[in-house]
Amino acid sequence: MTLHADLRALRHALLPLGIAASILAGCGGGSESGSSGAGSGSGAATLGGAIRIDGSSTVYPITEAVAEEFRDASPEVRVTIGVSGTGGGFKKFAAGEIDVSDASRPIKHAESELAGGNGVAYVELPVAYDGLTLVVHPKNDWAESLTVDQLRRIFTTEGTVSRWNELDPSWPDRAIKVYSPGTDSGTFDYFKEVMGSERSIRADISVSEDDNVLVRGVTGDEGAIGFFGCAYFFENADKLRAVPVDGGKGPIAMSVDAIVDGSYAPFSRPLLIYVNAKSAERAEVGAFIDFYLEHAGDLASEVGYVRLPDDLYARVRENWRTRKAGTQFCEADGTPRHGPLAELYH
Repeated sequence: MTLHADLRALRHALLPLGIAASILAGCGGGSESGSSGAGSGSGAATLGGAIRIDGSSTVYPITEAVAEEFRDASPEVRVTIGVSGTGGGFKKFAAGEIDVSDASRPIKHAESELAGGNGVAYVELPVAYDGLTLVVHPKNDWAESLTVDQLRRIFTTEGTVSRWNELDPSWPDRAIKVYSPGTDSGTFDYFKEVMGSERSIRADISVSEDDNVLVRGVTGDEGAIGFFGCAYFFENADKLRAVPVDGGKGPIAMSVDAIVDGSYAPFSRPLLIYVNAKSAERAEVGAFIDFYLEHAGDLASEVGYVRLPDDLYARVRENWRTRKAGTQFCEADGTPRHGPLAELYH
């Protein structure tokens, strides 16, 4: 397959135009509606209509790659993709304003309840893995790894440190400059959850929805630290150093293998799309999601993310075929479920 040149550059060009997104129905679901949608089939080229997508800037490169290939097969279908962030996308999705919501974290109970209250049911579909990557300046040779507790002291108001030697007296007396994705980002939400939802992120961090800004910030200051998805680290690995994270079982370096087997804990995460169940009844939407799930692994790898195992993609395709409703990432009472994707998603 031939992708449009530099999908990420296009993503960042679109960021200022990003719109809030929206979501689907109730949390804790798992019932099967049993309805079947139109597949891509031999008549894909004759499809028409429009598909509206919004949400995560992290998932955007995958969805844009899929949409570009799909446009070749079905040129009469107009696919528009916004990048308003995971939270913004879920807002639009819950209001029934879009057909598909890109998400770099699972839907929250409150978001799901809002969608359900608006009569919006949905199908939840993981499409790839990501590893949230902690990055420092390449000349930072002292922080060989960081524990989750040390990260909490850097990023939250609990025991906040402002200089590296406050974490370890053997480290330099150098100011820590902190960079973070924007607060509407699913990446930010996921990181905050790992830090502890009861904790507050410190107010003096530099925040941007544009990963390029975060890269420039960290590469411009030897005392800086930041985080974003693994695809953007892989693209800038010559400018940054990824810091291994100790989640309680010793330092683990971010890698494709560590993301897939779950050992890069607690920062391995699934990337997902949520499909409005009513939209899924339209032939063009059904064909697009069929196409998405057929090519998600190859295209996710091509834009820098990590493909799911084949048996997990088979599970996702089956849940799409049966239109399995609701989320599998929280209990019926709204309590979030945590653990490896292969154990949570059935």
